[in-house]
Amino acid sequence: MSLAKIYTRAQVGVDAPLVTVEVHLSNGLPAFNIVGLPEASVKESKERVRCALAHCHFLFPEQRITVNLAPADLPKQGGRYDLAIAIGIIVASGQLNHTQTEGYEFYGELALTGEIREVTAIIPALIAAARVSRCCYIPKANKMMASLVSRGARKSVTSLKDVWLDLGGQQALPFDEHIACTDEEQFSAHIDMNEVKGQAVAKRVLEIAAAGGHNVLFLGPPGTGKSMLAQRMPTIMPPMQIDQALETASVYSLIGKNIDPSQWRQRPFRSPHHTCSAVALVGGSSTPKPGEISLAHNGILFLDELPEYERKVLDSLREPMETGMVNISRAAQQVDFPARFQLIAALNPSPTGCHNDKRSTPEQVLRYLSKVSGPFIDRIDLQIELPRLSTAELQSKAEAESSACIRGRVEQARLVALNRQGKDNAQLSSKELDRHCELLDGVAEYLAKATEKLQLSPRSYHRVVKVARTIADLNRHQDIKLTDLKEALSYRAFERLLSQLTR
Repeated sequence: MSLAKIYTRAQVGVDAPLVTVEVHLSNGLPAFNIVGLPEASVKESKERVRCALAHCHFLFPEQRITVNLAPADLPKQGGRYDLAIAIGIIVASGQLNHTQTEGYEFYGELALTGEIREVTAIIPALIAAARVSRCCYIPKANKMMASLVSRGARKSVTSLKDVWLDLGGQQALPFDEHIACTDEEQFSAHIDMNEVKGQAVAKRVLEIAAAGGHNVLFLGPPGTGKSMLAQRMPTIMPPMQIDQALETASVYSLIGKNIDPSQWRQRPFRSPHHTCSAVALVGGSSTPKPGEISLAHNGILFLDELPEYERKVLDSLREPMETGMVNISRAAQQVDFPARFQLIAALNPSPTGCHNDKRSTPEQVLRYLSKVSGPFIDRIDLQIELPRLSTAELQSKAEAESSACIRGRVEQARLVALNRQGKDNAQLSSKELDRHCELLDGVAEYLAKATEKLQLSPRSYHRVVKVARTIADLNRHQDIKLTDLKEALSYRAFERLLSQLTR
């Protein structure tokens, strides 16, 4: 038959829309045309496909070849369509029966020798193919990443000839296996919370943040352990659920970055340098790519030296911190990337390192701190000032609490929240707050007075209630007690510092 239909998928954010590769052979002067909004990298596949077919001793038809990538209004880029186009030509020229390709999808970039090279965004494509019960041919180099997807069938191939032999029934290829997902997850042994000397209050704050999904701000002079504490945050968080881990792995597959299958459920930890641009942090470019906040999806985004970031870069985080998504809008397309991350920010409370070292005036300190906008700080639930460690604390040989012990309490508190409302406390809406975080009369009255005295915004008011709910869960209180609320209100160090400087 002179017409063939082969299935593959495009990449649009973390989605994988179906692309039908239609190949038609007709009489006339030999030509090879690709239509359907292909970009330069797709148009160049003509030469790759031609050489690959010739090298593998397939007949390249001396006819007018027209390849249509449908839908025509979806931009196509990259070499991911090479294998599908080559198989389409083989079927259209009668070297393979069209019935033998039904129920299959094809992914891979072709080398001139017919070898199949890896492609990006393989996980979203496999998940989408599994929904419609199609088997996928994928490059051997993508096998490890693809093994994370437990649904659907797939076969790893190294060359175009392997695909032809398998489809023709001459040399069957085995189906790939997926990795076994266990509840026990290996955590990095080289870092642990018990390595941090002192800073009991900061450890308590991280425990609350891990239990409720809250954002954290550390203030303190250099050398107090801000970065050290932040790096150990993932070790006290429970491993991601399978669906969460697949979402995060899907984002990583968009940029072609592999994930260690033995630790793929660990929370990601991203720490971009303060010179990064808004595009690098949030995502973008002419062909939208995920930024650091999407690579930190379901994990931790650590911003050290917070005032050194450009203000517009920090303010670009405000909307994703609320919605858990980032929308990249360009003239050609609009793409959504997931960005449900926990922010840990750290800063020195003065340009000289400490606000009470008498090396800077209150006006200079205020000017330095004003680089971080009020609406951005308003979205941070827990703010704490870290004191300098005493010599006795530094030289102490006492055994500190390990990450495993803290993680046990965090998992228990998270389970309480999930059973009660089905989500973390930090993600509760205003209506859900009224239902699950109802305050007793005395507690509500105390919060009202504190709100007036501290001049809390409505957003800060709700965040204090969410933190108090998490503290109550950790303390195994069914209702929010006054002690829980007082502890939540005590974690507003940045606002207290500003009020001291403006007196």
